Amino acid sequence: MEEKSRYFVVKQKAVPEVLLKVVEAKRLLASERALTVLEATDQVGISRSSFYKYKDDIFPFYDNTKGKTITLVVQMDDRQGLLSDLLHVVAVCKANILTIHQSIPVNGIATLTLSVEVSANTGNVSKMVEDMEEMEGIHYVKIVARE
Repeated sequence: MEEKSRYFVVKQKAVPEVLLKVVEAKRLLASERALTVLEATDQVGISRSSFYKYKDDIFPFYDNTKGKTITLVVQMDDRQGLLSDLLHVVAVCKANILTIHQSIPVNGIATLTLSVEVSANTGNVSKMVEDMEEMEGIHYVKIVARE
């Protein structure tokens, strides 16, 4: 049975050092203080394999998430009405959809990139992602960026 994603908010002192270094390496790459993953990982003192292992699983938490954009990548079956059902989950959470890009399905599977704006009215984003993951026909949901 596939384990569903769960999200936690923890204090920085409780986070293992390697994860904090992954966050720092991602910041170096985003700010262009490091041009390659090798440069970033060398600067923070972790291996590239550690970076790649955790890069999609840790993000800094911002208290002021109002007006922020979250970008999700969803792999889903090419089935009539599934995209509509997925967008309904976003609507129930009261997140504002900014962009939608769906790839041409290959072997009955499509990849969807969805950017949503989080505002003061937005519900629990973790619950929104969890609800998406539980939908029949959804293979995975990943949060790939937060701005």
